Amino acid sequence: MTEPVRIAGHEISPGERTRIDLTLPNLYTQTPVAMPVHLLRGRRDGPRLFITAAIHGDEINGVEIIRRLLAHPALRHLRGTLLAVPVVNVYGYVRQSRYLPDRRDLNRSFPGSDTGSLAARLAATLINEVVTKATHGIDLHTGALHRENLPQIRATLDASPETSELARAFAAPVILDADPRPGSLRAVAAEHDIPLLLFEAGEALRFDEFSIRAGVRGILGVMRRLGMIRASGGRRARVRAPVVARSSLWVRAPQSGVLLSLTALGAQVERGDTLGVLTDPFRPADEPVRAPCSGIVIGRTNLPLVTEGEALYHIARFGVLESAVEAVEQYRVALDPEDETEAGPSIL
Repeated sequence: MTEPVRIAGHEISPGERTRIDLTLPNLYTQTPVAMPVHLLRGRRDGPRLFITAAIHGDEINGVEIIRRLLAHPALRHLRGTLLAVPVVNVYGYVRQSRYLPDRRDLNRSFPGSDTGSLAARLAATLINEVVTKATHGIDLHTGALHRENLPQIRATLDASPETSELARAFAAPVILDADPRPGSLRAVAAEHDIPLLLFEAGEALRFDEFSIRAGVRGILGVMRRLGMIRASGGRRARVRAPVVARSSLWVRAPQSGVLLSLTALGAQVERGDTLGVLTDPFRPADEPVRAPCSGIVIGRTNLPLVTEGEALYHIARFGVLESAVEAVEQYRVALDPEDETEAGPSIL
């Protein structure tokens, strides 16, 4: 191995698998808090991939994705180094909250500061001890509370040819080509020239088997493309290559009321279609919610009680809609939770 791997003062030897707890600020009860990092270093040198989950503390699908990944037999012959952080926002995770105790959004607080707010200090710890030690990254997210996302990759495809290649290797049905938001982990990774994929799937505070399988499968696909693990020797269901959305938009509630949704996640919609109906028990008139464009629903609210202006349906638009529809349908079939061939080590 040409370069040592050091995290928080610990050097990881070739072939070593360990866990290091990064010290974070105590609770006000003086209870210690730590951010666990799983480190797996292969006997051969190679890429260093970091994987993070629960930057938003209530987005728990990624926690289970990393648990299953760490138990996967493909890692027995690892080349390079895997740095996995199942729970970044420990404070939000134990409170089942998206935010930190000071109500800050950690994914708007990067790169952070050792002398700043709690969010800034947590962000700086992750950047200094994990992100800057890596060559590539994958950040796992879900929809916000009461919002559900179709499995999708978000990345800046023209950032580098490698970013585009890895986004396709993840093989989620949809890729959103989007610039990172200021203060996000993806923005800071770009500043360090680290290709980073953001995976969105499922809903906050819910385990979704379809989304979890998609995440494990996608990470393994990226690791194979990077040469970190061997090519799959077993049978894997074939799926179409992912399609890149040319744009996306949120359809917002034209008035307050109770949403009777008529449109499923992943559904194809045409401009003018009725996505749902807004009604309530206090007036006889109903208000249809119509699609302003054709596309595929890649996100939607699961809460029927809505306020005027609230985001209800996220529609992705494609150059060739039929190809996108076929990609989504094949993906659903391939990762059907009733099909145990894709499950992997789900329950240990």
